[in-house]
Amino acid sequence: MNPIEPAGGPAAGSAAAAGSGPVRGADTEPVHDDAPAPPGRRVRLEPTPPGFWWMLLGAVVALLGPFFGILIGSTVGSHDTAGRMDPLYWGFFIGGLIGVLGLLAAGFGIMTLMRRSRSGTPQEQS
Repeated sequence: MNPIEPAGGPAAGSAAAAGSGPVRGADTEPVHDDAPAPPGRRVRLEPTPPGFWWMLLGAVVALLGPFFGILIGSTVGSHDTAGRMDPLYWGFFIGGLIGVLGLLAAGFGIMTLMRRSRSGTPQEQS
């Protein structure tokens, strides 16, 4: 029996299980919004491991860098149609370089995550 269920539990042959109405008691009283929450299971929050945000940010930059380069290069446009180095080319090239920097950041984050997972936690070492 947990503190949320009535005294007989949901599977018990009580009046609540038979459908004759809810059982009123201390455990089934409604909780108002301004009242403190009833005690329950403790939640242990753990921070994200080091390197996770580097990996996530690097992956996003690596994916979106070339796309934004093409977008910016195509919006700038070129009046010379025969030019070999038009803004679309330069936009994609610079976006690709930014994408490579994103890959390096993601790789740095992955290396940090791998180093952290191999070292273990202080509780495991003692």
